[in-house]
Amino acid sequence: MDDREQDKPVALEAYELMAEEYNKRVPTKDYNAFLERPATLSLLPDIKSKHVLDAGCGPAIYAEIFLNRGAKVTAIDVSPKMIHFAKERLGNHATIRQANLEEPLDFLSDKTVDLVFSSLVLDYVKDWDSLFAEFSRILRDDGYFIFSTEHPFSKFTYKDHPRCEVLPKNYFETEYVEFTWTGFGKAILVPSYRRPLGTFFECLHTAGFCVEKLIEPRPTEDFKRQNPDGYQKASRNPSFLCIRARKTL
Repeated sequence: MDDREQDKPVALEAYELMAEEYNKRVPTKDYNAFLERPATLSLLPDIKSKHVLDAGCGPAIYAEIFLNRGAKVTAIDVSPKMIHFAKERLGNHATIRQANLEEPLDFLSDKTVDLVFSSLVLDYVKDWDSLFAEFSRILRDDGYFIFSTEHPFSKFTYKDHPRCEVLPKNYFETEYVEFTWTGFGKAILVPSYRRPLGTFFECLHTAGFCVEKLIEPRPTEDFKRQNPDGYQKASRNPSFLCIRARKTL
C-alpha cells in the first residue's frame, strides 16, 4: 500500500487547500450545478419534517436546500474549513459537526435518521462495508440512502488522462488513484478510490439496502450555455452515478 493511502481521511489535505475556492465556485460550477446536482436532487422523496444526515456536507449547498424543504438537518464533514463555511451558510438552523466517515457515527443513535445523503464524498472512503453498515444502523426502517459518486467507468479512464498521477490498473479492484484538479483555483492533487460498479451493489446489499433508482446524469441546458465545449463531452461520456437505495433490513 502506498504510504499516502495510510493517511486518513484520504482527501482532507486537498479539500483544506481548495475549501475557499470550492465554497465560492461550487454553487454555480457547471459539473456540479448543472450535471450532478439536478440528478441527485431528483432522487429525493418528500423530506418535510424528516431528519436528514448530510454526510460529507462540504460548504452545505445541499444542506441549505434540505432546510428550505422543511427538513431537520444534521450536516457533517471531516474538513474544518468546510465546517466553517457550512456554519456561515446555515447559522444555527442545522446541527453541524466535524466527523470522519472512516469512523463510527457514535453521536447518532440507532434508527433516528430518515435519509442519509452523500454527494460526491464516497470516493474518498475506502471501507464502504463499515460505512454503509453505520448508515443502515442510524436509518429508520424504510429509510433512504441517496448518494452520488464519480462514475466508475469515468474514473477508470483516468489512466488515459495527462493529469492522472497514480493510475488505475484493474477495473475489478478497488484502487487508490490521484488526479490533479484545476477547476477550483490552483492545481491541487486529489487522491480518491476507484471501484467497480458491482461493488456498489454488493456493499449496498450486504448493508441491507435495495436500489430503487440509478441515474447516469446528462448535462442541462444551463450547462450548455455556461460551457458549450464541456457540454459536448459530458453529453457523450459518463461523469457521475446517482443512486437512491432504501433500507430493507
